[in-house]
Amino acid sequence: MVSEIGFGQSQLIQPLFLAEGLSKEEPLSGLPGNSRHTLASLLTQFEKDLAAGVRQFLLFPVPAHKSNRNFAAEFVGTALQQMRQRAGNDAAIWVDTCLCSFTETGHCCVHDARGRQDLGATHAALGVLALTYVKAGADGVSPSDMNDGRVAYLRHKLDEAGHDIAPIMSYSTKFASNFYGPFREAADSAPQFGDRKSYQLDVRNRSDALASSRRCAEEGADLLMVKPGQPSADLIRPINEQTGLPVGAYQVSGEYTSLVLLAREKFVEFDAALIESWHNLRRAGASYIITYGARLARGLGLPR
Repeated sequence: MVSEIGFGQSQLIQPLFLAEGLSKEEPLSGLPGNSRHTLASLLTQFEKDLAAGVRQFLLFPVPAHKSNRNFAAEFVGTALQQMRQRAGNDAAIWVDTCLCSFTETGHCCVHDARGRQDLGATHAALGVLALTYVKAGADGVSPSDMNDGRVAYLRHKLDEAGHDIAPIMSYSTKFASNFYGPFREAADSAPQFGDRKSYQLDVRNRSDALASSRRCAEEGADLLMVKPGQPSADLIRPINEQTGLPVGAYQVSGEYTSLVLLAREKFVEFDAALIESWHNLRRAGASYIITYGARLARGLGLPR
């Protein structure tokens, strides 16, 4: 996935949404070709993606019942076990590790009785989720919450449990961006009050963005990431130069949907614009790209 030469399907990661409690698959209007899945439809889509040459996946769990303290993820473990049975060692399955889809508040953290961020409880909850995912067959975890110290905590918990070779792909430079709208509908993760600017990065601050990725590297992350992708392209190469780690880009839902809408109005040809956007991110230095169109890559002529 992080080969420094060439560009093909192996550098693309396909998101998948598993929504507990659904009676049937729910296509996402803003992200054509993507859906909120039942377990059965997820496995069907997963097999189709494997047949289409996709080898990197990022699973987003969406629980049926939300809480502010107790976060159960058994449904994710069941899905991961069955995905692993189907893929064997021929695919890498990452799991987004965050609380925003699990909490009643829609925030990426636990709050205390006075409504303040409870960092210790947040770390503990993330640790439980990460261990659940890795034990069930995930190749690695991808913490996206942006709370201080979460990479160090997860690295310690994984190592302590004997999963010292399980990699962490950190959302290391993640901005409080306006480009996440379609995703929040898919993941049922819109904040119920306020915003996420107390823990996600200010889009105006370059030095904070670089420092955030350096901290994740120092805490034990194996791969780093900028989000959103295209608006953060200027940071990819500097982060790599300062950390020596592979740096990816998340082509977020708002970026992808903008191409869909442009094509719908016949202002661009979708396939050509999509592959151009990937080449732009690779030119900026991205080692890998998370994109809702990874499953289209073979049809667009990208090599394996």
